[in-house]
Amino acid sequence: MAAKYLVSGGAGFIGSHLAEHLLGEGEAVRVLDDFSTGSRDTVASLQAKYGAALEVIEGDVADEEACRRAVVGVAFVFHQAALASVPRSLEDPLATNRANVAGTLCLLQAAREARVHRFIYAASSSVYGDAPTLPKVETMRPAPLSPYALTKYVGEEYARLFAEHFGLETVALRYFNVFGPRQDPDSAYSAVIPLFVKRLLRGEPPVIHGDGEQSRDFTYIANVVDANLAACHTPGASGAYNIACGEQISLLAILARLQEILGTKISPCHEDPRPGDVKHSRADISRAQAELGYRPKVSLDDGLATTVEYFRRRFSDG
Repeated sequence: MAAKYLVSGGAGFIGSHLAEHLLGEGEAVRVLDDFSTGSRDTVASLQAKYGAALEVIEGDVADEEACRRAVVGVAFVFHQAALASVPRSLEDPLATNRANVAGTLCLLQAAREARVHRFIYAASSSVYGDAPTLPKVETMRPAPLSPYALTKYVGEEYARLFAEHFGLETVALRYFNVFGPRQDPDSAYSAVIPLFVKRLLRGEPPVIHGDGEQSRDFTYIANVVDANLAACHTPGASGAYNIACGEQISLLAILARLQEILGTKISPCHEDPRPGDVKHSRADISRAQAELGYRPKVSLDDGLATTVEYFRRRFSDG
């Protein structure tokens, strides 16, 4: 079965959910992943369930030959592969640039040569920086605060230029703080919700960098999958779209909701704020609503409950 869709980073958190949804719809999917951060177990479980419908190429998105092999016969590319961490980008900006800029450029070029129909790029809300204006609108001037944020914006610009000069249809989805099952809680660069849940389940105090009043527009993974599919198949879609819920909540309030779900009362410990972190974030999602028909179907509370249940099972199973 020839793959219609390529998911780069398909062994990772967002990529694996996207691949799983497509496979569940009966589509043929190819995954390109070097497994530097993605899970071999996740891919193995998908292969066990869907068999030949899932093809896996182990390779680096910054490797031109791997990208050329990955796009053969593919109509749509979901480019999810990245080193997605602000702290890591500050520690090793060269590695982040290679993965996020060189990797994106290699895959765009391969997609162009293979005459891929549309290229959907996983962009980031971090491009907005810490400008006080809320909500964040796509027309705002980017002001990245970290190498990670800058590389994600450069990737967006490459995608725009490939559309403008080479006729490759491209769409950039600016994700706002995605969370959900399968997000890695064990990395030094893990996102805040899985870290909170992991420590609460272990009876340990959650760690908050700063005062906890910083706010985010947390976005459940199923909403992000829906946005990718809309960006893939909506005629005329192009440019950048905010993908979020259009709401903001502080880290202290998120922690309180998680404690309520889990029935815990554990005081957090506060550490110094992290360099490159944004203080407040909330998305204006009206463009995605109007042009893609995007609607966040899963609420924050429902997403948190599902996520907590997933991690409860995971940690109880050892």
